[in-house]
Amino acid sequence: MTAPLYRIPGASVHTADKVQSGGDVATPGPTLAAIPVPRTVADVLAQSQVETVMDELDRELVGLAPVKSRIRDIAALLVIDKLRGAHGLNAQHPSLHMCFTGNPGTGKTTVAMRMAEILHRLGYIRKGHLVAVTRDDLVGQYIGHTAPKTKEVLKKAMGGVLFIDEAYYLYRPENERDYGQEAIEILLQVMENQRDDLVVILAGYKDRMDTFFQSNPGMSSRIAHHLDFPDYDVGELLHIADKMLAQQQYQFGPGARLAFDDYLGRRLQQPHFANARSVRNALDRARLRQASRLFVDRERTLTPADLSTIEPSDILASRLFQTAAVAIDAPHENTKAQRTA
Repeated sequence: MTAPLYRIPGASVHTADKVQSGGDVATPGPTLAAIPVPRTVADVLAQSQVETVMDELDRELVGLAPVKSRIRDIAALLVIDKLRGAHGLNAQHPSLHMCFTGNPGTGKTTVAMRMAEILHRLGYIRKGHLVAVTRDDLVGQYIGHTAPKTKEVLKKAMGGVLFIDEAYYLYRPENERDYGQEAIEILLQVMENQRDDLVVILAGYKDRMDTFFQSNPGMSSRIAHHLDFPDYDVGELLHIADKMLAQQQYQFGPGARLAFDDYLGRRLQQPHFANARSVRNALDRARLRQASRLFVDRERTLTPADLSTIEPSDILASRLFQTAAVAIDAPHENTKAQRTA
């Protein structure tokens, strides 16, 4: 019988058992004899190369200064704990379960992936992979269905980070026949008893996560780090747009960046704005309009500049600008109707 990669509380899985049963075993790292015992922060950083990951995070994500600062604080704690262990001081495995709160498109998943890499490089998790799930991946639809689903997800996540998006949907007290509480109980056991082999990150809107924790104090007590992801301002969103276009070998033409700035100001006033996600969607639509514009003149020889430039008209054709024009015209039409009447 194959031994599970997760451990039921009270049971243990030995390395020898895993080898005999064909289970995955993390490749052992270099022995202590092969790696000099670190004596300084610089030694730990040089061995782990964790600063490379944090520098990548700085380059990858615009803004988010409070989040990046907190990530560096957590990394500093882990580095110092490594040094404490090297000096024979008490260095218990810290609780690393986290909660990321903020609106959609603020970089929560990206930061979770980088956090997994940081934890792996510092030796706090075996594999460093991230498994991202939602309620549907954990909760079943009938009796006896939830436990196998949840345990299968935990099996995949062991040795890495489990990222549960919109975690508050696990708890639905209004439905007496809901099985989300069963998934929560299994998660609580594993988060407590196997915190040295799995880091859980819960994510979602701040107000809903607060309500979730109030209803589930056991979950709240297991979360060591709370990170709040702020919304981007227009300047940061423009910078994100520049980066997205550059990655796809596009650029704004003369006047197009100003038009997109105007677009963002209008879009921010509309419902369901999703920060970087909304920027990406807007650029995708601009590329669609650019393609339609170029497609019309079939005999024209197109240059690389033609094929990679977003013009102002590709932005201004958005419904946001048309809606504004209708709103401006509407009072005149109403006045004219009143006069006619």
